[in-house]
Amino acid sequence: MATKLTKERMQEYWGKTSALMYLILALWFFFSFVIHYWARELNTIRILGFPLGFYMAAQGSLIAFVLMCFYNARAQNKIDEEFGVSDE
Repeated sequence: MATKLTKERMQEYWGKTSALMYLILALWFFFSFVIHYWARELNTIRILGFPLGFYMAAQGSLIAFVLMCFYNARAQNKIDEEFGVSDE
């Protein structure tokens, strides 16, 4: 059962939630743009016959995005439980 938070607790809750959001956004930017910026240089390295730049775009970033989704859900659940606003 969700509890009513005081104004101070709501601000603390939002602070932790927004910090998590900014972390996920920064990681998303890194895996979407920063890694691929060096794709030409990475293409000189080959893994299983594929250029590393292709591998990072086709596999590495997708794996990172899925892991980020699981991390975000788990971390947000911990924040929700800490403040007593979880669904369970």
